[in-house]
Amino acid sequence: MIISQSAEYALRAAVLLSRAEGAPMTAQQLAESSRIPPDYLSKILQALRKAGIVTSQRGVNGGFVLAKEPRRTTVLEVVNALDPIERILSCPLKLTEHGTKLCPLHRKLDDAIATVEKAFGGTSLAQLSPADIPGADVCRQLVPADSPAPGRATKARKSAKVGP
Repeated sequence: MIISQSAEYALRAAVLLSRAEGAPMTAQQLAESSRIPPDYLSKILQALRKAGIVTSQRGVNGGFVLAKEPRRTTVLEVVNALDPIERILSCPLKLTEHGTKLCPLHRKLDDAIATVEKAFGGTSLAQLSPADIPGADVCRQLVPADSPAPGRATKARKSAKVGP
């Protein structure tokens, strides 16, 4: 996977907040809508708050909101808040004969990382949640709200026989 599970969860939460258009969402609402385990989401929201991506307010009308407009918050900012993308700046094998240059393998890997970094830096949260584009909510269409979370089997599926 190109990004960590934590970074992907952070993106899910951030996209949901961008769709809320400034209305606060509670951690519980975010957990249910994004299908992220609540305890895990709590840690993610703390990291996003520390990075200045979200703000939070306690109380009856409290919750989480994006700190900036969705069009001003990039995917790269969200990903880097949880699990920063690291470029290959020197030989990971510490080979002195490489000097300051990367070998062809590590140069190609760094080029790929740079491409991902550029794509993430050039993509705003607003671009990931356009309400006016049919099919923009693809994840919701593919996974019905009442289906089990990925990786979790229902009791019926666990007890089902495999094979003929």
